[in-house]
Amino acid sequence: MTDILIRTEGRAGRITLNRPDVMNALTWDMCLEIEKALKTWAVDDDVHLVLIDAAPGRAFCSGGDITAMHAAGARGEYDYGARFWGDEYRMNARIFHFPKPVVTFLHGFTMGGGVGVGCHGSHRIVDDSSRIAMPECAIGLVPDVGGSLLLARAPGRLGEYLGTTGARMGPGDAIHAGFADYYVPGDWDALKATLCETGDPTAVDAAARPAPEAPLAALQPEVDALFAGETLGDIARALDGQTGPAAELARDAFGRNAPLSMACAVEILHRLGDDPTIEQALHQEARFTFRALEHADFIEGIRAQVIDKDRKPRWKHTGPQDVPAIDVANILRPLGPLAPQLEDLT
Repeated sequence: MTDILIRTEGRAGRITLNRPDVMNALTWDMCLEIEKALKTWAVDDDVHLVLIDAAPGRAFCSGGDITAMHAAGARGEYDYGARFWGDEYRMNARIFHFPKPVVTFLHGFTMGGGVGVGCHGSHRIVDDSSRIAMPECAIGLVPDVGGSLLLARAPGRLGEYLGTTGARMGPGDAIHAGFADYYVPGDWDALKATLCETGDPTAVDAAARPAPEAPLAALQPEVDALFAGETLGDIARALDGQTGPAAELARDAFGRNAPLSMACAVEILHRLGDDPTIEQALHQEARFTFRALEHADFIEGIRAQVIDKDRKPRWKHTGPQDVPAIDVANILRPLGPLAPQLEDLT
């Protein structure tokens, strides 16, 4: 089976993720194929828009295929991560800056690497099955693939909340938080056919329906109050004794996720401010991820969640209030000449 289907149909360039047995998890080769297609279609006058979807099943894309990453780390090949993420981040930036409309159909789970493919397009479509999240802190990583850009731009302190807890968003929440644009319930086949035939993205506007309720909107005051601190420790202390729904979900996540990852996720968002560029976001993320195999909890997180599946990771720090500022500063220091090359995408 081909992992990714790339072709042109009518006036559309089409990309279909095609690994349904593993929730369309993204491989290194798939990233390279996506970038290659985008470079070709950017200068092809017969391609009016790009349509990205995935094989039917539980997920648009559940994230990156991290088993190979674990194997490389176990062998001591720590540069594997930097090489993979460098290529993936360049592809993410290319989607974001693509000069023609990019329409993405985000059915089921869209998480991690799936956000990098699906949530930087110009027309991001969700339905009732959609569940979007950035759960990287659960495996000792940080929200990346440009996810920190979306989190930084989310209303109030939702970015800190979603980034540290990995909370899942349904269609209404995804639109509210800025991870999606359009709610189109029902069968998408007719809309895809129209887009391919016409190359006109206004068909998406015509098919869209009012977004469902966004529970996150109701939680906004609680989230803004709890996540207003400068550091993860500040946030953890603010959670003490609180009983609201956001506080309870956050406390549970803080007890499971990697403390260093959560602390760095908060720091990255605060460095980025409210409206960063995609390049600024990816460069901050890379400072962590390029070092993750050797210096973070990433290998242990994959072991506990994916390899052994014992769900009992042994993190480097005991809790969210126990991460020294120097540890955050060290892993987020500039990469210098090792930084990903993102600025020239011609």
